[in-house]
Amino acid sequence: MTTDRSKSRQAGPNTLLAHGPYDPRSMHGFVNPPVIHASTVLFESTDAMKNRKSLPYTYGLRGTPTTSVLEDALSELENAHGTILVPSGLAAISIPLFAFLGAGDHCLIVDSVYSPTRQFANGTLARMGVEIEYFDPHVGSGIAALMKPSTKVVFLEAPGSNTFEMMDVKAVCEAAHAGGAVTMLDNTWATPLYFRPLEHGVDLSIHALTKYPGGHSDVMMGSVSATEATFKQLRETQLQIGVNAAPDDTYLVIRGLKTMGIRLERHQASALELATWLEAREEVAEVRHPALPSFFDRTLYERQFTGSSGLFSFLLPGSFRRAAAFLDALELIGLGYSWGGHESLAVAVDLSDRTIARGPADGTFIRLQVGLEDVADLKADLERGFTAARQAG
Repeated sequence: MTTDRSKSRQAGPNTLLAHGPYDPRSMHGFVNPPVIHASTVLFESTDAMKNRKSLPYTYGLRGTPTTSVLEDALSELENAHGTILVPSGLAAISIPLFAFLGAGDHCLIVDSVYSPTRQFANGTLARMGVEIEYFDPHVGSGIAALMKPSTKVVFLEAPGSNTFEMMDVKAVCEAAHAGGAVTMLDNTWATPLYFRPLEHGVDLSIHALTKYPGGHSDVMMGSVSATEATFKQLRETQLQIGVNAAPDDTYLVIRGLKTMGIRLERHQASALELATWLEAREEVAEVRHPALPSFFDRTLYERQFTGSSGLFSFLLPGSFRRAAAFLDALELIGLGYSWGGHESLAVAVDLSDRTIARGPADGTFIRLQVGLEDVADLKADLERGFTAARQAG
């Protein structure tokens, strides 16, 4: 379902998030949309049933007014023709790959991709007969040399998962399109507030709505926002597979979206303060945060992104035993996967599946998700970690 977004595009990001394309007058003036639980939709006549393709809703799996509100809001933020909702971020990765790949096709994937994406590609896609090839995140227009007549998809992620390499998105997309391939990008880190992939040549923008849009670590959902040329095939594949988002989960993301802008401002400011503080510490070998002046891909970041989020990593030299001691000593920062919620998290990064973007040989990357806590308290917790790491030798 698409809407006329020409007027609302003139508004600021927080205004768009607070209001979006949803019109309260369409629901008797209620500020928030109703949560519609539905499977069956009744038709007025056999003629209406026969011509159901012209109707907005025909069966719960195909969408409801609740899912339409979130789809429209995300399409507005992404400047996309349309958006689909699915039950997880990984589903948002797998469904567009299913949509545009088949046996005998060649798929190029950036080597710094989210690990479950690689697992899906090396597992399910390989079993389907798709040839998978990974490329350097800094390849730029040089990706043209990797294209084959059978290349149907080029999959990007910016910044790279855990190691945060930046890509020249427009250059990669131009070369991919010249070779007849569709481009997809996992945009979860930046959200459409800080990067709009479709405006840089990407065909499909992928999000784990579990992260910043949900914002409270209590819901799982994904989305794919697409251009007009790719949306029909994407939607058809979604319906053929038979997945859509549940209404209560959809409502939680709609609610989370309202405050995502101000939460991201806090995540960004706190993460930058911590990254700068960590960079000055002798215990830290390297900090990988795209917005730091010292970041090796800072030029690419500034040219394409308008802000940064709360996720970055730093290199702790020495053995994994030291890294484990550091992590186990944390009291406020939790040890857990995912990110984008109100709470801070830390995890030791595993780069063993990389073939190109391996990172330094010595030490362990610690990935931090900086939440909404007071920065002074987070620094004190990290101090506990550093003390434990020193004691571990």
